[in-house]
Amino acid sequence: MIYYIAYFFGGAFLANSIPHLTNGMSGRPFPTPFATPPGQGESSSTLDVIWGALNIIIGYCLLFQISDFNVRSLLDLSAAGSGSLAIALYLSRRFGNVYGGIKTGTRKVNDS
Repeated sequence: MIYYIAYFFGGAFLANSIPHLTNGMSGRPFPTPFATPPGQGESSSTLDVIWGALNIIIGYCLLFQISDFNVRSLLDLSAAGSGSLAIALYLSRRFGNVYGGIKTGTRKVNDS
């Protein structure tokens, strides 16, 4: 049962690798935990690629080295997918605030 927690975090790490790798490989700076301030300041594209690769390694280890992750098991995939979805939703709001995205509840409607 404890390995489902590992699958959840494995999915989260794999999903977190995507924005870091895509921004890093495109040459764009992107926030990492190593920036100043952490998670808000931007790191170099090289550091983004390294952080993205490290996320893949950690995600792989959590999925395939902790237990026998089975891609045909709905329960295993649900645990990893839940972690991916959770981090994706969190990061969409977090980076939306950093990059000036629309905040929930602050949109104004014109009364014309």
